Amino acid sequence: MKKLVLAAALTAAASTAFAGSLEEPIVAPPVIVEEANSSSGGLLIPLLLLAVVLAVAAD
Repeated sequence: MKKLVLAAALTAAASTAFAGSLEEPIVAPPVIVEEANSSSGGLLIPLLLLAVVLAVAAD
């Protein structure tokens, strides 16, 4: 019985002793998500301005 307890204690001590290493951990690079720009974003204001000018000119 004493040998079993001694073997278990040595196994536990050995597993914790070799659990880590001196190498740098590998860290995954952060994921960067770019937002998609629509081509109509720059045309919206001029089209609205044109619609307002045409509406005023039609009166």
